[in-house]
Amino acid sequence: MQAAPGLHAIEYRRVSCLDNYIYYTNLKGTCMKPHLFAHTALAALLATGAVAAHAADWSDTSLSYRYGTKFAEPYNNDDISKHVVNFSHVSGYKYGKNFFSVDFLLSDENDPSAVGADSGAHEAYAVYRNTVDLGKVTGANLAFGPVRGVGATFGFDVNSKTDAGYNSKKRMLVVGPTLMFDVPGFLDVGLYALRESNAPFNGFTQTSTSRYTYDTHAMLSAAWGIPFDFGIPLSFEGYANYIGTKGRNEFGGPTAVEINVDMQLMYDLSPAVGAAKNTFKLGIEYQYWKNKFGNPSKTVPGATARTPMVRAEYHF
Repeated sequence: MQAAPGLHAIEYRRVSCLDNYIYYTNLKGTCMKPHLFAHTALAALLATGAVAAHAADWSDTSLSYRYGTKFAEPYNNDDISKHVVNFSHVSGYKYGKNFFSVDFLLSDENDPSAVGADSGAHEAYAVYRNTVDLGKVTGANLAFGPVRGVGATFGFDVNSKTDAGYNSKKRMLVVGPTLMFDVPGFLDVGLYALRESNAPFNGFTQTSTSRYTYDTHAMLSAAWGIPFDFGIPLSFEGYANYIGTKGRNEFGGPTAVEINVDMQLMYDLSPAVGAAKNTFKLGIEYQYWKNKFGNPSKTVPGATARTPMVRAEYHF
């Protein structure tokens, strides 16, 4: 559903794990299709297995829920409401850090699950990133100016969506350098190469498209989580991605530069309920997504989203 974010890893314990991605769970009692759960479970097992391969020095695992009524999808003129449940895990080990996140999203009937259906589309989107701190590996001091470290990041995105039109089956590899800045919390900025493919199925024509690989393209990405206190414990969290064009799409049409910015202002209500710091968080979120999935907003309706959301998190 969206292009890859930077590594949303944290440098302080039990803060919000950012989940730059977006995807559906059904909160209205309609079951998600078994293959969607299977694909997501497989991605989760692979990613958590990779995380477990390193002895964690610290970790944060969380469940979150967010809701908005102004989501958009390309080729759809309607505002879409979505419930989104997310599972995230972030951890640090001797030579770097891991991030895994999976979103389950449920749309309302404005983004239907099939042609003529009254139920909404379902989507699962999984992200895994590993950043190796090159200074820790080599023993060299790579800090300069405001930068405290330099890393090499690699990972993948996997999604599966059941809807009336495109039925995305995205696969994407991500690799590139990351600068880690010396700030309270964390600020990571990376320049990544993306190798993306998809194999959609058109629900209207009942035709499938064989897996198509786009041109390798670049993404400039920033991810942050900055705690601060104005008499109450708050944090400013989010990500910003600038994604280059990826050549022609699988139907021969053009793609456009993609901009995806997601910002959250979170309140740590844990002290008010007698819980440990950063256990329970509530807040507001806003996402601006231009040329969504590379679709040119000048010619494609629904290709730009401006989505306010409410958000709640529980950290284990």
